[in-house]
Amino acid sequence: MNGNPSTPLRLGTRRSQLAMAQSGQVAEAVRRVTGRPVELVEITTYGDVSREHLAQIGGTGVFVSALRDALLAGGIDFAVHSLKDLPTAQPDDLALAAIPPREDPRDALVARDGLTFEELPDGARVGTGSPRRMAQLNAWARALGKRIETVPIRGNIDTRLGFVTKGELDAVVLAAAGLNRIGRADRVTQFLEPDTVLPAPGQGALAIECTAENASLVAALAQLDDPHTRAAVTAERSLLAALEAGCSAPVGALADLLEDEQAVTEMRLRGVVGSTDGTTLVQLSTTGPVPASADDALALGRELAAEMLDKGAAGLMGERAL
Repeated sequence: MNGNPSTPLRLGTRRSQLAMAQSGQVAEAVRRVTGRPVELVEITTYGDVSREHLAQIGGTGVFVSALRDALLAGGIDFAVHSLKDLPTAQPDDLALAAIPPREDPRDALVARDGLTFEELPDGARVGTGSPRRMAQLNAWARALGKRIETVPIRGNIDTRLGFVTKGELDAVVLAAAGLNRIGRADRVTQFLEPDTVLPAPGQGALAIECTAENASLVAALAQLDDPHTRAAVTAERSLLAALEAGCSAPVGALADLLEDEQAVTEMRLRGVVGSTDGTTLVQLSTTGPVPASADDALALGRELAAEMLDKGAAGLMGERAL
């Protein structure tokens, strides 16, 4: 971490309200551990300016590449990403220096009239841009003996909430973490438990990235790392990678740390792949010792992915080449 201690560290962030809120929280934490001022550098990414649906513009990475380019060009010192936006392969020249403690990983329903999912009328219009959510919400509706219409939506959090406020949609489903981070948790009418709807791999977690060669900055940022969160999301992303899926694929995963009398003893990894209409879901889980290393966490994800592929997950991946 070279340079004058009074020289600000430059933190690259997307311009969205959520990204700015997340980056502001990280900037404050970095100030605390380094004693250096931190300034936010706003960067527009392709995912921010394109109006196409994420599945059409390449899914994972569309919010990330501009930030990574700025890092490698020396325009910023470090960047903050929503971990679920990061491609599963980590470039050699960039270091994932810290994954801070995770926010709530669940999805959340924001429905008109304070309704829960079970209370939505038959044929309700539910907005989400995520094939993963579509698959699980349609399957849940079918299990309840009703039908919903999932409507693809884009836009920032307030834009999405506006679809419900204006009566264009009966409900939208968003990440609880994002709503919490920008102070919109009061709009949630139901938190969707992972037993029913598994979140995206890495949902609720942030990734702090810098160039691998900046060893002193890597070490400073590493003070913000939470080992349990890192182990959990590493297992989830390993599952995603082994299924060869991007964020446009209908894959959900969540690793829980199981406590026994205050000591964390085991990790449970759950995964789901489904057809977007919800007619077919492959949902499995595995439980093992808390991973002692990144390799252990990677192995846990790969093992569950192999079981899911054996049970027919490959045929549900859409873009996967068999």
